[in-house]
Amino acid sequence: MLDLKRHVLTRDGRNIPVEPQVFDLLHVLAENAGALVTKDQLIEAVWDGRIVSEATISARINAARTAVGDNGRDQRIIRTVPRRGFEMVADVTTQTDPAASSAPGPHQTIRYTASADGTSIAWSTAGEGEPVLYAWHHLSHLEKDWTSGLLRPALVAIAEKRQLIRYDIRGSGLSDPTKPQDTIDEHVDDMIAVADAAGLDRFPVIATLQAAATVIRLAARYPDRVSRLVLHNGYARGRATRENAPQVLENDPFIALLKSGGWGDPDNGFMRAWATMVLPMASFDEVTEIIRLISHAGTTEEALVQRNRIDNLDVSDDLARVRAPTLVIHARMCTIHPVAEGRRVAAGIPGAEFLEVDSSNAFFIASDPTFDRVLNATLGFLEGEEGR
Repeated sequence: MLDLKRHVLTRDGRNIPVEPQVFDLLHVLAENAGALVTKDQLIEAVWDGRIVSEATISARINAARTAVGDNGRDQRIIRTVPRRGFEMVADVTTQTDPAASSAPGPHQTIRYTASADGTSIAWSTAGEGEPVLYAWHHLSHLEKDWTSGLLRPALVAIAEKRQLIRYDIRGSGLSDPTKPQDTIDEHVDDMIAVADAAGLDRFPVIATLQAAATVIRLAARYPDRVSRLVLHNGYARGRATRENAPQVLENDPFIALLKSGGWGDPDNGFMRAWATMVLPMASFDEVTEIIRLISHAGTTEEALVQRNRIDNLDVSDDLARVRAPTLVIHARMCTIHPVAEGRRVAAGIPGAEFLEVDSSNAFFIASDPTFDRVLNATLGFLEGEEGR
C-alpha cells in the first residue's frame, strides 16, 4: 500500500522505509499501472526534469523493486522495457480514505501581492483563528514545503491552532527574483506587504534563521505592527559580521557546493555534506528530502546572491528598539548559527525570554526530539500562556 497522504509504503502490514525519490517513482508507476512510463516521464516527475545518469535511474528502480518485494530477474511488479522505460505490471487499485474525506487537513490558498518596489511576492493562508505570520528561511517554496513530509507536520500543527500566513521572500520559490541592489530593508517591505494583503494591522510573527533579522528590523521601525515574536535559531549578525568570520568563510561549504554544480542533486557529495550540516540529526531520507525541497527554492545564482546578503546583514542596533514580547528559541549544538548568537539576540531585546533546547538542527523538524517542546513553547507564547 502506497499511502500518499502519509508518504508511507506498507508491505505485509509492515512499514518499509524508502527514500523520497523511490516513493515518488513508485507513485508515478502505480498511477500509470499497465502502461509504459518512459525514462523522460520519470525524470520529469521524480527529478523535476533535471539531468540524471542512467546509473541513478537504475539505482532508484532497484530500490523500488526491493521495497515492493520484487527483483530484476523476476520483474513481477516492475517490468523493464529495454531502451524505453518501465511498467507497473501488478494489479493496482485506488482507495480513498473515508476519514480523510470527512476530516481533511487545513487547505492552503496561495495569492500574490506587490511589495513597495513592485516586486511580486507569493503568500499563502491555511487554517482558521487568530493569525500568525510565519517567516521562513530564504530556501522556500510555498507549495512544495506545504506538501513535504519533512516540513508539513510543523506547518499543519500551527494551522490547526491559528490562521497560518506564509510567504516566499523575493528570490525564492514562487516570488519574483531578487535584485542586486536589494537589502534587508526590501525584505522588511515584503513582510509588510504580505501583512497588509492579509489584512493584518498588528500581528505575531514566528521567524526562522535569517527571517529573524528581518522581523527584528520591522519591529524596531514599526513597533505598532508586531504584537509578539518567536525566533527559532535566529540571529542579528550574519556570519561575515561575527568575530570568527575569517575562519567561518574561508572554506565555506555552501560556496564550494554552488561551484560544484551539484545544487539540488541528492547524489552530489557537496550537496549532501552541506544538507547534513544543516540537519545533523536528520535521517538519510530526510536529508534527501531537504535537498529535493531546496532544488525548487531557486537557482544557484539566486542562492549565491541571497547567501552573500544574509552573511553580511547586521541588525544589532535594532535590538534595543524592539518592544514586542519576544521568545528566543535556539538549538544548543547548532554549528551554523551558534547558540551564542541566539543569546545575543535575547540579551539585546528588552524583556526577551530565552529557551535553549538540546538539538543541533538549524531548524526544527518532527523527528527532532525537541520538536514537541519547541512547538508547545511557540504556540503557548503566542497565546501568552505561562509554564511552557
